[in-house]
Amino acid sequence: MPSLNANGIRIAFDTAGDPKSVPLLLVSGLGLQLTAWPDEFVEGLVELGFYVIRFDNRDSGLSTKFEHAGTPSLGLAWLKSLLRIPLKPPYRLEDMADDAIGVLSALGVARAHVVGMSMGGMVGQLMAAKYPSRVLSLTSIMSSSGRRGLPGPTQAARRALLRRPRGAGDIDAAIDYNVQLLQAIGSPAYPTPEKHLRRRVARALRRNCCPGGVVRQMLAVTACGDRTPQLQTIVAPTLVIHGAADPLVPLACGVDTAQAIPGARLEVIEGMGHDLPSQLLERLLALIDAHAHGKMAPDSTPRLFVKQ
Repeated sequence: MPSLNANGIRIAFDTAGDPKSVPLLLVSGLGLQLTAWPDEFVEGLVELGFYVIRFDNRDSGLSTKFEHAGTPSLGLAWLKSLLRIPLKPPYRLEDMADDAIGVLSALGVARAHVVGMSMGGMVGQLMAAKYPSRVLSLTSIMSSSGRRGLPGPTQAARRALLRRPRGAGDIDAAIDYNVQLLQAIGSPAYPTPEKHLRRRVARALRRNCCPGGVVRQMLAVTACGDRTPQLQTIVAPTLVIHGAADPLVPLACGVDTAQAIPGARLEVIEGMGHDLPSQLLERLLALIDAHAHGKMAPDSTPRLFVKQ
């Protein structure tokens, strides 16, 4: 896996397609590696004429880890957040946005379409706000503005998140835990067979496993707080995609994000949870293609994609 130096750290990356094509940067979510973007999704983007760039966020995959910073206490961070006490994370989401811009610069890419999922959507939002000249368009998938008062995960999703593997260092226990988590937050109308989930999780864990990195990324999200002021400055054409059945980041978060970004378009997909099920990849590709090529007029009215 190739890597590059960006923003003072080492970042692993992967590209697909013709470098002369229009660049499109994929930004992964919390604790996810670049391999979390399905290969068929990447291949579909290449077929649509994009030069696709994926990378491992800091503290995940094969990129630089911040183990020297230790593993923060999320409970303490949550309490401080409630009391509005400033948090001091090892790094912030703004740093991760700088990383992403650094990846583009290292690859000689002046401007790119940016597609981010979950935490990656938050990073993409900050990229578009801080570096307007570098972002051709923004697609924020199953993400949030971070505004106070928005609903949180369902009880089932929260329980799945707080559950811990049976034994530290036990690979089988780690696989079981991650599979159960993915099942809890996945799309109810588009379930992924368990054997496929197990294969995907095992592949990811073999590539890298950094539980402390997940916690540090989570703290960066918490410390970032409400991004509404930044969202209101975004000038890049923006598409917000959100699942109506998302148990981790409820639909209200996507609605709020779209309302905060001037001219943003909201696409709501019925039956979709907090994942990228294979059954929806064609639909997602069509939306991104139309958006990137300016075929979607700005519209604040949600469009529902209903399972046939």
